[in-house]
Amino acid sequence: MTTAFFKFRLKNWSVVLTAFFVLQLLPILALTFGLPATTVLMLSVVVLLCTLPLALNGMDSINRTIERLAEDTRLIREMDFSGEQPKASMFYEVDSLNRNHSSMKAALQHQTRTLQETQLKLASLVENGLLLSSERDHEALLRHILMQGKQICNAQAATMYLKTEHDTLRFALRSMDDDLPASEIVLHDPVSGLPNERHVSTYTALHNQAVVIDDVYTETRFDLSGTRHFDTQSGYRTVSMLSVPLAPRQGEVIGVLQFMNALDPLTGEVVAFSPQVLSYVGALASQAAIALDNHNLIDAQKALIDAMIEILAGAIDAKSPYTGAHCERVPELALMLAEEACKVSHGPLAEFSFNSADEWREFRIGAWLHDCGKITTPEHVVDKATKLETIYNRIHEVRMRFEVLLRDAHIACLQAIRDGVDEDGARAEYQRVLVQLQDEFAYVAECNIGSELMAPERIERLQHIGQRPWLRHFDDRLGLSQAELHRVEHLPIAELPAQESLLADKAQHIFPRTAGREFDAKYGFKVTVPEHLYNYGELYNLSVSRGTLTEEERFKINEHIIQTIMMLENLPLPRNLKRVPEYAGTHHENLLGTGYPRQLDKDKLSIPARIMAIADVFEALTASDRPYKKAKTLSESVRILANLRDKGHIDADLFALFLQSGMPLRYAKKHLQVEQIDEVDIEAFLKPAVV
Repeated sequence: MTTAFFKFRLKNWSVVLTAFFVLQLLPILALTFGLPATTVLMLSVVVLLCTLPLALNGMDSINRTIERLAEDTRLIREMDFSGEQPKASMFYEVDSLNRNHSSMKAALQHQTRTLQETQLKLASLVENGLLLSSERDHEALLRHILMQGKQICNAQAATMYLKTEHDTLRFALRSMDDDLPASEIVLHDPVSGLPNERHVSTYTALHNQAVVIDDVYTETRFDLSGTRHFDTQSGYRTVSMLSVPLAPRQGEVIGVLQFMNALDPLTGEVVAFSPQVLSYVGALASQAAIALDNHNLIDAQKALIDAMIEILAGAIDAKSPYTGAHCERVPELALMLAEEACKVSHGPLAEFSFNSADEWREFRIGAWLHDCGKITTPEHVVDKATKLETIYNRIHEVRMRFEVLLRDAHIACLQAIRDGVDEDGARAEYQRVLVQLQDEFAYVAECNIGSELMAPERIERLQHIGQRPWLRHFDDRLGLSQAELHRVEHLPIAELPAQESLLADKAQHIFPRTAGREFDAKYGFKVTVPEHLYNYGELYNLSVSRGTLTEEERFKINEHIIQTIMMLENLPLPRNLKRVPEYAGTHHENLLGTGYPRQLDKDKLSIPARIMAIADVFEALTASDRPYKKAKTLSESVRILANLRDKGHIDADLFALFLQSGMPLRYAKKHLQVEQIDEVDIEAFLKPAVV
């Protein structure tokens, strides 16, 4: 309403002013020429009729121009610069207003475009920060940094240098597809030790300072012959250059970003890198440096953890001269079988796979730590090669008692001869006792080896031998440790000389068990715990029916898996290592649910857990460094595994894959002795036995 009224008023005032101007001339004309009043009046009317359309048309032109300027102003207010520019006006003031409006519009459009570019760059930096913090692949991280920097500064090409541990810059990545130079650029002269400031990249790294070059071919501060030589060979022409340091948290420079040929966003022509671009690229470089530094720290931590795990496994193997490299060979076998399982595309194993490097690392760490609980197992139990062995082989004590009995028999013989007994009879008796003692000691020594099954009659003879008395003349409590004294302090002291049995199970041979947290119900262990921690009774140990280990010692060895689970489940493992306790703690379980320590059945044992079981058993079977058994041949080991398959202890599909992939022979050629490697009928073992 107001605008329409204004336009109406404007047009009417133009008519009035024009008529008024013409009418002011009429008296002058009348006086000058002496024209009649009627003639003057008619002339006035004619002039008015002729000039009025011109005046109205001029005012209408001004109105149209102002309307277009008003509409364009409205569009500009909405950040729309597509409005039509009004034509030049014949009126100076209007034309001046038009030109000023055009200048203002161009300035606003330029500032708006600059602001939009700034917003895009800031948004890009924010997005870049998020991507840098989430990217875990090292090569992908490097490429993202380089390409994001190239995009922010709108450059034609980009190169990334990374600082090495031996004080050089190496070419890490280029935006172009050409091969990276193998040479490295030294940061300090190897002879003089002076900084190498001849190159743009080294200067940037040494001074932690960005360098801008507007024209490579007129630059005199640095040696750019390499860039020019590259241009000559490739046909590319480098003009402008920007070199930015990668320095995390104001720390030591870890690399350099170098950009070539900034492009004008509108014309596409090569221009110099602007100060605004430098600030954005500097922000990107700071982000990238922090991300790279964090990535390097994470990689270093991973390497440290992996090395510590391997050192721990090596230390466990080193505890015993008889377990060799068990903790090293089992992971190798497990990874070999896992790799083969991941290749299977049909059947029960088709769905199994490790989909990332983290999953492979998780499984590898679990395999390396599968026996970490053995660090708590005493060596004398792990290495127990004879039944009387503790820290040493107590057969020497037993032999000394036989020696004492023989000396006593010899003394008795000499005393009998001295007292007038028939010498031949006395010496014959001595010879009988000698032969008997030698025979009995040989039997006891044979029982100590543990190679024979201790049938009831053998145990009965052992006990009969053990009942033979001998005299002890010295106090057996002298020279004992506090722990030993504590075990005998409640026992009566025998008068000397004291008669003792040749082989005995004494009260001090019992080591009581104390309650431990390993049997907390939260762990879900399902094991039968012996009453005592150890029982070193001589008859008790020599009577072990099979092998050399007592019930207590066998539990102590099996307990290593309990300790493994406890140790690993109590560690604050990161999410990507949460399954390490599972992989490490299930290799003594079986599919029937009769294994230990949790009696997990096939429904609770994952494919990796089943792989670990096969790897652990096969390594143990083929190992040639065990004190209690002879190394088995390849075919014997496979036969035993096949028997476990037939009994339902191990996974049949994994065992078949184990055979069909040729793993037994591959492993044997690397780790078994030549005499252990024999022919294996794979096809025969692939067929389960008929039960």
